[in-house]
Amino acid sequence: MSTDKQLLKKFKVVVVGNGMVGHHFVEEMAQNTDYDITVLSAESRLAYDRVHLSEYFGGKTAEDLAMTTPEHYEELGVNFKTNAKVTAIDKVAKFVSTQSGETYHYDKLVLATGSYPFVPPIPGKDQDHCLVYRTIDDLEDIAASAKVSKVGVVIGGGLLGLEAANAIKQLGLKTHVVEFAPQLMGVQIDGGGGRLLRQKIEDLGVQVHTSKATSVIEKGNTSRYKLCFSDDTELETDLILFSAGIRPYDNLAREFDLAMGERGGIVVNNQCQTSDANIYAIGECALWNNFIFGLVAPGYAMAKVAAKHISGEEGEFTGADMSTKLKLMGVEVGSIGDAHGKTEGSLTYTYENQPEGVYKKIVVSADKKALLGAVLIGDTSEYDTLLQYMLNAIELPESPEGLILPMAADKPTLGVDALPDTATICSCHNVTKGDIIAAIDCGAVDVGQVKSGTKAGSGCGGCAALVKSVADNEFEKRGVEVKKDICEHFAYSRRELFDIISVEKIKTFDELLSAHGRGLGCEICKPVAASVLASVWNDYILKKPHLSLQDTNDTYLGNMQKDGTYSVVPRIAGGEITPDKLIVLGEVAKKYNLYTKITGGARVDLFGARVEQLPPIWKELVDAGFETGHAYGKSLRTVKSCVGSTWCRYGVQDSMTMAIDLEHRYKGLRAPHKIKFGVSGCTRECAEAQGKDIGIIATENGWNLFVGGNGGMKPRHGDLFATDLDDDTLVKYVDRILMFYVQTGDRLQRTSVWMDNLEGGLAYLQDVIMKDSLGINDVLEAQMEAIVGTYQCEWKTTIEDPEALKRFQPFVNSDKGDSNIQFVTEREQIRPARGAEKIAVTLIDTMENEIETADAVAEEA
Repeated sequence: MSTDKQLLKKFKVVVVGNGMVGHHFVEEMAQNTDYDITVLSAESRLAYDRVHLSEYFGGKTAEDLAMTTPEHYEELGVNFKTNAKVTAIDKVAKFVSTQSGETYHYDKLVLATGSYPFVPPIPGKDQDHCLVYRTIDDLEDIAASAKVSKVGVVIGGGLLGLEAANAIKQLGLKTHVVEFAPQLMGVQIDGGGGRLLRQKIEDLGVQVHTSKATSVIEKGNTSRYKLCFSDDTELETDLILFSAGIRPYDNLAREFDLAMGERGGIVVNNQCQTSDANIYAIGECALWNNFIFGLVAPGYAMAKVAAKHISGEEGEFTGADMSTKLKLMGVEVGSIGDAHGKTEGSLTYTYENQPEGVYKKIVVSADKKALLGAVLIGDTSEYDTLLQYMLNAIELPESPEGLILPMAADKPTLGVDALPDTATICSCHNVTKGDIIAAIDCGAVDVGQVKSGTKAGSGCGGCAALVKSVADNEFEKRGVEVKKDICEHFAYSRRELFDIISVEKIKTFDELLSAHGRGLGCEICKPVAASVLASVWNDYILKKPHLSLQDTNDTYLGNMQKDGTYSVVPRIAGGEITPDKLIVLGEVAKKYNLYTKITGGARVDLFGARVEQLPPIWKELVDAGFETGHAYGKSLRTVKSCVGSTWCRYGVQDSMTMAIDLEHRYKGLRAPHKIKFGVSGCTRECAEAQGKDIGIIATENGWNLFVGGNGGMKPRHGDLFATDLDDDTLVKYVDRILMFYVQTGDRLQRTSVWMDNLEGGLAYLQDVIMKDSLGINDVLEAQMEAIVGTYQCEWKTTIEDPEALKRFQPFVNSDKGDSNIQFVTEREQIRPARGAEKIAVTLIDTMENEIETADAVAEEA
């Protein structure tokens, strides 16, 4: 029988729209080869990931965001056409027509047209530089506008609005968010969460204006435009980005007589059929039970139901959970179920930590047995657990508040074993725990294969940790070795990467990725590689091959503070400082008007330095003999000490000299996490050495060495490692311990956690370090000597490098300072101005004059 005749008999399915939901339908439908599938996309490109759209401004390309390729569709046997906007439906003859006049016949038609950005009917909204945030083409327009703009305003303070604000902030614009409602993200979070979210967003340099209705957009006085609000206030801006919600793209249904909702949306039943049984609607264009779902997960569920129904299988769409977890401008936000506590009789438990910027609320039933909803701001570590309690109606513990209190005794835990097989692990693809177990039953031997087989974790990505936990738990039950891959780009643990880099003498991330990885890398593997490369080779971290791997603090060699300024922390070894150097610190602090604080680590921190002030400040400090204190790095921070036997009548050893020698020896050592030392001159322990990663306490006969202590939220007493050591043996043991930790520690793992997880514990470490049970001590000592011998002050290197200095400016397109950074005086020093204390500042420079001239020329033309 000929292929042509077979094709003629195939059931024709036409899909209008190739967004994320339309693409998901195609992949579901293409599993059955009895169907002839045609995709018509109005855009110039095939499906791409809109959930991670903002990453386009973080360096991802359109290719990186692509969810499919022409080759993949051809492999599936799917016909496709881009730039093919459908303009007509003939329901009787069953065909659709495109704008170019082409027709496509169907047996079943699937409308996956999605939604479009709602632009409020504000006079002046249709001018140049008034844009929307929805497609890759929109992003290109935004980037072009940003190049000739200084100030950007986002109209809309919802989820998408804050993502849009992050985008224009990344482009270097002074950023404002204007919201009609009294709070940000009013749909997802309550008033308390909204207040904290606003504070955290403003602390990052974005000004928030709530309860503002824009009446008109006029020509500006100091900027391109001026927003005039109904309360007679104004806001000047160069770029306006509308992100005030979405509306269903339902024009085809409206024009060709399909049932519509009163406020829009194509009415569908539980099988996602419209009023015409041969036409389906899925995703944001569909109205189910008078509700439009604006998240990708419900759209995926609809796509699966529609594909099953067309194939003659059973399945119903009965609604979807709208819980969400995301990170907005670095701020963690989680919303679960009835976040506003609207359920009759519901009770709430609230925890707020203002200094740490954390807000948590759970909503429970009247009998305190069921979780109904939750809000998490600043810390979403409990999100997965809380979501499972709600989705699976798991009975709450006797004291539900323990679920969100950070220091609750016997904090309730919900291990993956407690979840039923019906528990939804991935909401985007409706993957249950049972589905993951089934994938393993079918031969999946690692987490990557589980994800590939079930699609779990391939939507928004918020469930990735839980997917891994469930899969790893099942593998361990079956005696399968669980891989410790750091991420999807490297099938290796941090320890294995350390060995690869050392043995193969790999010097850059690009070399490592080319030889042993795949893809482009991510926010997990890049910092890990940066840390390991620095630990092995001790190279200058701001060299071009290493620069893109660093986080913000390392990039600017300073800790970014909540208002966008940086701290300046020079090294003061052991806390010992001469009067002359102390005077230099005072003079620098006065000259640059910096807040001055003596820290718990016995050094002086200077706060409030603008990014453009960092080089001149550090030049003065380096010229005076100071070095960087590495307060920004995962490295040695401080060696705290008492004055010891030199001054104190109780001291039995010279703790000051020991502390200073140790700090100079290990300064600059990069590690999995920060390292702190303490050296006490006697057992009175004034330096609190037993609470440090490396603790040293003097005895009559030498030094006692403690390992693995720390403070923080989970304090740990250091383990006594060895007693009565002489100076040389002490240093030798510390050399070996630190290098063994650097080699074997996991990503972002403090020595305390490393010790707790070390197989064999303290006894094993003592055997390795003191008895050389692994035969590696010579190697460890040689590696430490190499690190010590190649030390450089990173700030000294930076101020001597004109190319490195170019990045120390607040905006990419201006040399003006950031006017949003403002201070007030408190206790005779500066502190960041809070929202109500800030004053409006207008910056005028040549670019604004150029903009005005260009506008005038355009008007004349």
